[in-house]
Amino acid sequence: MLDKIERKFSRLREQLESRVPHKPDLTGHAAVLLALTDEADPEVILTLRSANLSTHSGEVSLPGGRWEPGDSSLQQTALRETQEEVGIPPEAVRVLGPLWSRTTRWNVHVTPWLGVVAPDIQLTPNPGELDAIFRVPLSFFLDDPRIRTDRITIDEHAIYLPAYQFQEYEIWGFTAGVLTEFLVKILDAEIAHRGDVPLRALN
Repeated sequence: MLDKIERKFSRLREQLESRVPHKPDLTGHAAVLLALTDEADPEVILTLRSANLSTHSGEVSLPGGRWEPGDSSLQQTALRETQEEVGIPPEAVRVLGPLWSRTTRWNVHVTPWLGVVAPDIQLTPNPGELDAIFRVPLSFFLDDPRIRTDRITIDEHAIYLPAYQFQEYEIWGFTAGVLTEFLVKILDAEIAHRGDVPLRALN
């Protein structure tokens, strides 16, 4: 599956890179890493944010965070935050490039970066930020076993996102949006609006 991802991504990379902001001051921007393990059925590395955090506590997220003035680029932001949160050093990530930037409901502009790591990569959660690290096979999301669809309004536009339950973890919101867009645009997955699951309006 990784071969297909890399072939498709190579055709889009130049277009995607041209959209990444490179301003000297990237205040209000953030970056996350969509890290896939290098194996036949790649797994996505996800985190469970600490229940003690003031924002997004107890939510499932991709490793990442806000840009800081010491970061030379948003790619560096994604790699720095990933190392701080889950212990993966930047040199252990084969970065393929950026994905489609998204704006959160709180008007933070986030650029996801696609990367590949070894299947046996050592993961160590930062106890001040995370309660857990876990992995989900890409095939799980391709099957679209959603438990509901969330409707989110951003810039007066309604966006419909699937929500998933994997073991004890609920994957929804921004994280589900990044994963869904990746699956649809890179792997040609057919993840469409469904009427057989509950609809939840978030705003």
